Amino acid sequence: MLALFAFAMVATFMTLIMTKRLSALLALILVPTLFAFAAGFGPGVGDMMLKGVTDLAPTGVMLLFAILFFGVMIDAGLFDPLIRFVVRVVHGDPVRITVGSAILTLVVALDGDGTSTYMITVSALLPLYRHMKMDVRVMACILIMSVATMNLLPWGGPTSRVAVALGLDARALFISMIPPVVATALWVVFVAYVLGRRERARLAASADLGEQADADEVLEEEAGDLVTRRPKLFWFNAALTLALMGMLVFGTMPLPIVFMLAFAVALMVNYPGIEAQRERVAAHAGNALATAGLVFAAGIFTGVLSGTRMVDAMGGTVIAAIPSTLGPYMAPITALLSVPFTVLISNDAFYFGMLPILAKTAAGYGVAPIDIARASLVGQQIHLLSPLVASTYLLVGTAGIELGDHQRFTMKWALGACVVFFVISLAFGLFPWRAG
Repeated sequence: MLALFAFAMVATFMTLIMTKRLSALLALILVPTLFAFAAGFGPGVGDMMLKGVTDLAPTGVMLLFAILFFGVMIDAGLFDPLIRFVVRVVHGDPVRITVGSAILTLVVALDGDGTSTYMITVSALLPLYRHMKMDVRVMACILIMSVATMNLLPWGGPTSRVAVALGLDARALFISMIPPVVATALWVVFVAYVLGRRERARLAASADLGEQADADEVLEEEAGDLVTRRPKLFWFNAALTLALMGMLVFGTMPLPIVFMLAFAVALMVNYPGIEAQRERVAAHAGNALATAGLVFAAGIFTGVLSGTRMVDAMGGTVIAAIPSTLGPYMAPITALLSVPFTVLISNDAFYFGMLPILAKTAAGYGVAPIDIARASLVGQQIHLLSPLVASTYLLVGTAGIELGDHQRFTMKWALGACVVFFVISLAFGLFPWRAG
């Protein structure tokens, strides 16, 4: 019964936001509340929600100040050279723009951090998409698929979680998966090409055509009279951003503190006057607060899922439903289960909760833990579309689109990436179709 409530809650949430009956913010708060009371958890619901919000508070603070920091960098003109380079390379061609978006994001995402990748790439690409009157959902689709692919690096979250959960070496695990990772990256570039051709045809048939891109026009459209630019501080801002990126990669300080300090220094140096500082904060406060609000609301959703043990009930029900005759097929079964479950529940819940049980069950049929580990990463190609991923709210918030619209537009292409990863993994023998 608890598993039924859990599946119904997730299905209700997804339906409401994808049909635009409720905004993601309201659905994240109201849907788990109603289902928790309906399941009989009334007295303890408040504590569950508070724990969920508390657990996600550092992430919310990090995204809040990340948006403010990168907003100041955009205002100061740090990304102007990158925008000029992109505009010069693409020559106003939608296909070049989309393929360039994929390549740029795949490179920037090498740091393994979705937050910084989105802020840098959106800062460079969004002005161009708007100037060319291209569909911003195309950009968001390409960016999130690129980040999902590069998240499988050894220092990325999914690979390290799998390695810890099953006692494996993260570096060795990643090296064995290079063929499907490369194939998935090529799939992302192919999708970018297809979407670019569609945009080219749509714009050609439209009476409201985007004009040939000019870097100065693109920058002026985004920043008005450009009075906020600080060209003399370019190298200082670049050094500050590189230092921040280094601290993100090497983990010398907690991420929320890193972004808070970087924002404070950036604002003080670039805009020393109190009034100018107020204006810059106000210019980005709406986007920052909206994104942070979604993260805190997601804390209520995850708090109810964990506190009521709905997550455990979902996983236990699915595992118990696997008949013994399918035991030798545990590797592909794990791969298939990873697709919906990395969307429905958090990575931690899946990899630390369900995966060890799946691996133990598979071991009884002769399937090695390393095979289950590789199979479990198939779903990561669609994981970032989950409403429980904080960085996704940053992407849709900065791009100015609704989460439901983004999910509907991207879902089929992300599922295609899962298929590519699955097929290439089987072809290279990374996990067996049948044990023995």
